[in-house]
Amino acid sequence: MHSKNAKKPKLLWLQGITCNGNTHSFLNLSSLDILLDKFELLHIPAFATQYTLEEIVECNLDCDVLIFEGTYDPLMRRADVALEKILLYYAKSASHIIAAGSCASFGGMFKAVAPERNSGILFDEEEKLGPLKEDEKKVINLSGCPIHPEWLAYILQMIVNNMNILLDELHRPLELYSPLAHHGCTRNEYFEWKVDAKSFGTKEGCLFYEQGCRAPMTHASCNKILWNEVSSKTRIGTPCFGCTEPDFPRKNLFKTKTNMSIPQDVPLGVPKRSYLTLAGIAKTFHIKRLEGKLIDYKTTP
Repeated sequence: MHSKNAKKPKLLWLQGITCNGNTHSFLNLSSLDILLDKFELLHIPAFATQYTLEEIVECNLDCDVLIFEGTYDPLMRRADVALEKILLYYAKSASHIIAAGSCASFGGMFKAVAPERNSGILFDEEEKLGPLKEDEKKVINLSGCPIHPEWLAYILQMIVNNMNILLDELHRPLELYSPLAHHGCTRNEYFEWKVDAKSFGTKEGCLFYEQGCRAPMTHASCNKILWNEVSSKTRIGTPCFGCTEPDFPRKNLFKTKTNMSIPQDVPLGVPKRSYLTLAGIAKTFHIKRLEGKLIDYKTTP
């Protein structure tokens, strides 16, 4: 465990091509001050930290925890120094390298700008083609668009306490990415009985069949570890876009791709024939409680 007298780990946050969404998401962490006090902050964008970016790119320092946000582009420069040089230099001294968000993990949104060269720092979608192949054992992918602040806080706490972080084949922490976004969804009963949501923003209905929801095949715990401790996309009536997966972003995010009215993709691990059989049976039932409004506003006669 981390001793009170132990030297604080040095934390450095670098950026590639980014919208700053992961930085701003992290700022919403309720325990931010307490967490960051456990680190020596070398440089974090949007924070008043120990060193300026101009000092960081001189590559005269070392760090223990390196966080990288955004898509990696080998042609990019930071303070007129090649990003590749900066990233490779600090990756050597770091004991943990965190890819913050889907762009840093797999390429994400900005990969579309130049798909022939842009990637995550280790993965280009599902292939290990990023610049940190030699340091891959250090890389922890925290995919999401943007990153969930509690997920990043959880991993930083584990690092501070010298705890073992188990990863899946895409280097995502198993503790956070073993569940599906479907787990904990308040719409699961609608999913089971095949009662569809006909529009966005409603409290009723499943968003999988008609609104493009990817929750049944997306590894994420955002319906178990809620955003701002109260909500998630599906809870407010918006489909899951599968933003933690390496193929994000997909085309037609608000539409379920079908073949002859049958969803092209079915819930993860479920044989398509079995799923279609169960779905067909479920649709023969009519459950009045699920087919109406949860709150039925009626005027008094």
